[in-house]
Amino acid sequence: MKPEILPNPVRACLLGLLPLLNSCSSSYEWDGSLENLLSSQPERFATVLADPEKYRVQIIYTQIDRDEDNVPAFTSYQYRVDTGEYFYPASTVKLPAALLALEKINDLGTEGLTRNTSMLTRAAGESQTTATSDPSSPTGLPSVAHYIRKILLVSDNDAFNRLYEFLGQQALNDAMHSKGFSDTRIMHRLSTPLSLGENRRTNPIVFTDNDALIYEQPEQTSQKSYVADDSIMLGKAEIVGDELRERPKNFAEKNAYPIQDQHDVIRAVMFPDSIPADRRFRLTADDYQFVRRYMSMYPGDADIAAYQDPDDYPDGYVKFFMYGGDAQKIPQNIRIFNKVGDAYGFLTEAAYIIDVDNGVEFMLAATLYTNANGTFNDDNYEYEEIGLPFVRDLGQAIYDLEIKRPRAHFPDLGEYVRP
Repeated sequence: MKPEILPNPVRACLLGLLPLLNSCSSSYEWDGSLENLLSSQPERFATVLADPEKYRVQIIYTQIDRDEDNVPAFTSYQYRVDTGEYFYPASTVKLPAALLALEKINDLGTEGLTRNTSMLTRAAGESQTTATSDPSSPTGLPSVAHYIRKILLVSDNDAFNRLYEFLGQQALNDAMHSKGFSDTRIMHRLSTPLSLGENRRTNPIVFTDNDALIYEQPEQTSQKSYVADDSIMLGKAEIVGDELRERPKNFAEKNAYPIQDQHDVIRAVMFPDSIPADRRFRLTADDYQFVRRYMSMYPGDADIAAYQDPDDYPDGYVKFFMYGGDAQKIPQNIRIFNKVGDAYGFLTEAAYIIDVDNGVEFMLAATLYTNANGTFNDDNYEYEEIGLPFVRDLGQAIYDLEIKRPRAHFPDLGEYVRP
């Protein structure tokens, strides 16, 4: 039986173990309303709360309580969650692509094919590009495993594009929809301006081992269209090339990944046994350990030379909740298993956050939109002024609640502690 947590809600404060100075000072008693929680801290949230529709805010917060056998139970709270209110998911789509790439390798069952097998991407048309080497890889060659490392450590766009090409547009979306993520659509590469037709076609790929062919995949073409049924018109203008086009941008041809789906994918990674079998990703125990390791690792901790400069890649580089994307160091007792994304003024994160010293664990997913002038592609978004402070403070506010919340049983978080 696991030891029971002391009922005193300020236990951790008395022990002096909190990483956040304001965590011991708040006297707010939460009533179960996220809106009231935000309203109680105007110094943090007044700007966004003054016009939540403008900022298109959506939040899911999930409390986790363990029983005497350490089995988790989940209680979720929402603020303005609406699948019909579109937001551009940006790099958050990379996590399901990584999971499905591992799943595909397992499903293929080809002898000699693993996540570490060299993956060489060919080109079958002018719009396609090749990838036959990777200086950042331990072998100098690309692989599914190394692409996933790059995605989770620094949110590398090309790494996602290569996994998108390995999966194929139709297979990727069919897999997500079969798991119940029916409102998700992942239909284009990132930072690569291609047409709808070009994104429906994906490159030929070969997997090799010391020049021996292990698996070969021809060019694939999606037989389905994943364009939204209705137009999604946002903003006032868009810069295309060097031209300002003064009309709303239509996001119907862009990726979609609702905040509930993002939250549920995090749960599927961290707590696969808590969801129905047909909604799980078909991963091995070693796959789960691999993904969790790099989800929570900091760039400088990886054995990748390009990520070692702390000025370019601080601990908080892709940790927006609690640390705002720029914290040089994150306390060792805090681990954040997450995926972030930001583009077109949309800023999004979904995460499972733990404090191993204090027995804190929770899930949090949020998105907001910061594009005051309504112009896309002008690089004039309020990430630094509004977006990142909001998600940082949101993470801290939820942590503040969690550190004071009594639990019947202190959780055993040993499986999430980095080896």
